[in-house]
Amino acid sequence: MRLLLVEDDDHVAAALSAILVRHGFQVVHARSGEEAIQALLPAEKEPFGVVLLDLGLPDQDGYEVCGKIRKRGNTPVIMVTARSDVRSRIHGLNLGADDYVVKPYDTGELLARIHAVARRKATGDPSPAPGDDAALRLGGVRIELPTRRVSVAGVEVQLTRKEFDLLALLAQRPGVVFRREQIISEVWRTSWEGTGRTLEVHVASLRSKLRMPALIETVRGVGYRLVAPAASVQAP
Repeated sequence: MRLLLVEDDDHVAAALSAILVRHGFQVVHARSGEEAIQALLPAEKEPFGVVLLDLGLPDQDGYEVCGKIRKRGNTPVIMVTARSDVRSRIHGLNLGADDYVVKPYDTGELLARIHAVARRKATGDPSPAPGDDAALRLGGVRIELPTRRVSVAGVEVQLTRKEFDLLALLAQRPGVVFRREQIISEVWRTSWEGTGRTLEVHVASLRSKLRMPALIETVRGVGYRLVAPAASVQAP
């Protein structure tokens, strides 16, 4: 797999590249945001399987670079950051990042996350099952499964792919508790326990975007459930 490593520190990049190469990756190193964008341009080359993006770049903010990468295509992006607060992680996910790793990180964890996002891209988003051509109405929330659009009180809300998948899963059975393991398996298509933190960030992001903090309830030690009055399924 070709991997684009965006890192301005040559010593860090050299050490990490050596590890990645030992694990079978073909690494291309970009030292700035502009170099990263240029590396993604040639269409005749084999596309990158993953972009590993450090946020502390010399020429432009890593978040800005992530947004540009996402506008150019759907190459998975893993952000590498020292910013451990939830707001920073949510911001990155909103811009289209597929995952994040907080410094200092374990190389085993990083490799597992790289393989996880690559598998998700290879698998693709799940196709709607028969009978999924309905719109789910949950109070003031409307979820259109075929078009993957969500609106609250008639106003459309922009969600990332995984945010939509998570909301749609919970909305299929309002009031039912979904175990964390089940959600991770169905939405992220992995059983790796390290995805748990990513799940928490996506839930926080959904609560913020929908402006309905109580819509998704945390069931401690178990998982999550969607709580909505007068929930019903209607045709669009």
